Amino acid sequence: MAWDFSTEPEFQKKLDWCKDLCVNEIEPLDLVFPYAIRSKDPKIKALVKPIQDQIKEQGLWALFLDEELGGPGLGQLPLALLNEVIGAYGSAPALFGSAAPDTGNMEMLAAYGTDEQKERWLTPMINQEIWSAYSMTEPQGGSDPNLFRTTAVKDGGEWVINGEKWFTSAGRAADILFVMCTNGMFVVPRDTPGVEIQPFPSSHNHIIYNDVRIPLDHLLGPEDGAKVLAQRRLGGGRIHHAMRTIANCKKAFDMMCERALSRESHGKIIAEHQMVQEAIAESYAEIEMLRLLVLHGAWTIDNSSTQAARTQIATIKFTMARVLKDVSFRALHIMGSLGTTDLTPLQAMYAAAPTMGLADGADEVHKVTVARNVLKSYRPHEGYWPTEYIPAKKAKAREHFAELFKSDPYYEQYADGMEKYMRGRH
Repeated sequence: MAWDFSTEPEFQKKLDWCKDLCVNEIEPLDLVFPYAIRSKDPKIKALVKPIQDQIKEQGLWALFLDEELGGPGLGQLPLALLNEVIGAYGSAPALFGSAAPDTGNMEMLAAYGTDEQKERWLTPMINQEIWSAYSMTEPQGGSDPNLFRTTAVKDGGEWVINGEKWFTSAGRAADILFVMCTNGMFVVPRDTPGVEIQPFPSSHNHIIYNDVRIPLDHLLGPEDGAKVLAQRRLGGGRIHHAMRTIANCKKAFDMMCERALSRESHGKIIAEHQMVQEAIAESYAEIEMLRLLVLHGAWTIDNSSTQAARTQIATIKFTMARVLKDVSFRALHIMGSLGTTDLTPLQAMYAAAPTMGLADGADEVHKVTVARNVLKSYRPHEGYWPTEYIPAKKAKAREHFAELFKSDPYYEQYADGMEKYMRGRH
């Protein structure tokens, strides 16, 4: 039986290198030149390229993609280990070519795009010449595709899209939008007439599609195949979110422990107070449990498929938001009044937890999925009593020894005596 919790020494060296790169180059870049990764300014882009060249030299660029698509083809498990490091540093996932929402969109294009579509959109996305967004959720229907109203209607050589989408993350900054309609998935350039991005929210955009006309070849995959494409995309996206969430939980935990050893209250450092120790112990346990869930899910995908890992991914999805909320709140509380400000990352982490609980489907939906899938492997018991009803099991056990009792009455007398003794104990 193969069951290994270790990281290969050579890959661990790469992870250590990633940590150094994030601390010494990426974090300073983020603090002084925010959003440099998406800048159109050639001088600012020149600051980004040397970092990305180093990442590519290490073979860590677009780690989730197969070799024929420009990645190293290492799979989801190495990506999980990498994201545990880079997920805590703002632009690091993008600098490594592994940022949402582009990762899921690239996977969808790779799986369902025609050769022409891949050349037109996938290759530029891999090279970060263009950026994308995923336009799925609707104001009246949330993430339930059965309630969607956005439609695409053929008109001559074009599709005409009408509808309204809500919470299209990074839609304003995207070059192309993957729009989920009732009858298919469509690629829409953001500057297409009729794409109306509303002023608010500023990051997760509200977009109205008003008679948006696109060529017929902008349909991705089969007509009426949007649900299948969405499941392919969201499955990977959910576990990628969880990988990066672990990184943020670890950062919050590090801040919690550092602060606990640095501050005094009632005559001793706060790390010596039992309430603080409880917060540290609970946080450590929750992070480790989430991490094992994610690594096992990633391993399952690598050894089978995203579909085979569906129950695991759904479990990971609703667990990560809860762990992020609990750990970041404990860290914020131990930090004290400073934790309530935006002078540390904690307030943003805590505020992000509700978003993580809703993004890519509400947690409640995923809990239903897990329960339904788990229950498929069970059957109702017969009669009045459950399988573990002790009197019935004892009666069956005595039947098992019937021949022994018949051959030597001593054993039956001994069993009767033990039964009487056990009853007396109760």
